Amino acid sequence: MSIPSSSPSTRRSFIKKSAAAGFGFTFLPAYLTSARAADNPRLPPSQRINLGCIGVGGRARIVIPSLCEEGTAVPVAFADVDYVTPREVGKTLKTFPDVRRYHDFRLMLDEMGDDIDAVSVVTPDHTHFTAAIQAMAMGKHVYVEKPLTHTFEEAAMLMRAEKKFGVVTQMGNQGHTSPGAEQFKQLLAAGVVDDVVKIEAWKTASLWFMNAEERIEGFPPTEQAPESLKSWDLWCGPREKRPFSAMYHPIDWRGFHLYGGGMLGDWGCHIIDFVHHYLKLGLPTKITPIELADYNRVSFPLSSDIHFEFAGRGEKLPPVELRWKAGGDCKPTVADQYCESDKEGQLVQPNIGKAGTLLHREQSDYLVQRGSHEAASRLYPKIKMGDHRTALKAPRIPHSHQESFVQACMGNGTTESPFSVGGELTQVLNIGMIAEYLNVELNFDPATKRFVGNEAANALLRGPAPRAEWAGHYQIV
Repeated sequence: MSIPSSSPSTRRSFIKKSAAAGFGFTFLPAYLTSARAADNPRLPPSQRINLGCIGVGGRARIVIPSLCEEGTAVPVAFADVDYVTPREVGKTLKTFPDVRRYHDFRLMLDEMGDDIDAVSVVTPDHTHFTAAIQAMAMGKHVYVEKPLTHTFEEAAMLMRAEKKFGVVTQMGNQGHTSPGAEQFKQLLAAGVVDDVVKIEAWKTASLWFMNAEERIEGFPPTEQAPESLKSWDLWCGPREKRPFSAMYHPIDWRGFHLYGGGMLGDWGCHIIDFVHHYLKLGLPTKITPIELADYNRVSFPLSSDIHFEFAGRGEKLPPVELRWKAGGDCKPTVADQYCESDKEGQLVQPNIGKAGTLLHREQSDYLVQRGSHEAASRLYPKIKMGDHRTALKAPRIPHSHQESFVQACMGNGTTESPFSVGGELTQVLNIGMIAEYLNVELNFDPATKRFVGNEAANALLRGPAPRAEWAGHYQIV
């Protein structure tokens, strides 16, 4: 299969389209165009969604089939800088062998925009924004993997774009559409998670930079790029173009400040998503790095311990202290009053798993454990589970996180983690990442969305200026 490459006309076409969008013109969804219906007669236009998939390997090997699992969505175009190296990319290509392939998503949207209803973006964090904003400006619904963006301001722009272009959006923190999420809503409605004043969040080591033996000093050495990587320049996108290294592509980029979000940016979306959204935490007022092991400004810490403070939000929503720990000895200890006794009468620490949160109420009458992803919540001591049996019973849900996005694109329901929800969660993580980068205590004003008395930190909210080729994407909203 031939794979179209980028061309100078791609950028010119996008500039014209984004300018039109900026002046309020409406782009018709592809399923309403007669040309698309004639070209794809297998299903009536009103019963399917055509997908343009940006990112095909790695995590996309799960996202794309999940979006298409119930047959309502079908991929019609792929865009990826490498169709060989990413994990299990061949599996996706084998499943969808006839899908047209591109290296540059801009060219894909330029040439096939009339045939695409929705776009999935499953690429490294630093290229989420540019792909999403271009698709949204063209009137496409967008599913973006977590975290939503690489910077605070990019998230703000995508939230503005969501309102401006009126498209369906979903961030890929899949646990937000799950029986566990519905259970947490029930706990909230029943008052089980009222008056939470302290949250302990943790994630054990699982990425290379959290293993002392795998860590490196500075940036990785230059290597020869694989032949299958057609454009390293395109992989770098709006960010600085460092010399190629296999530690960046295809998978280990997450450990570098330049391209990824570390463990907080990665797993924070799965661990603190429920407490952030349903307890209405908003943006923090103070962020204090307690300990960052092997701290430097190239790669994320070997282990991290960061303290966040959130203001009170009203009745039963008092101020909250959130302690994030990742790697090292990160698991919190459950106080004796919440533990069960064994046959010998000895208190036993519960198995709280490798990731999750412990929610402490002001009343200290029980402890709420919330895991990660779709995991259900439970109470300690276990005897308290019986007191709230009805609220703890996790209900069934009609669709998965991905399918709920597809159904929302068809006008059936709404998504659980639109950019208005996932964007603010991402901003909390971005603020934490800035604290990890600077390793200083920061005060933040949620009203002005600025750090108080630290211009270096404020500059990081926006991040470095994009490379000239991508500047137009940052001027749409």
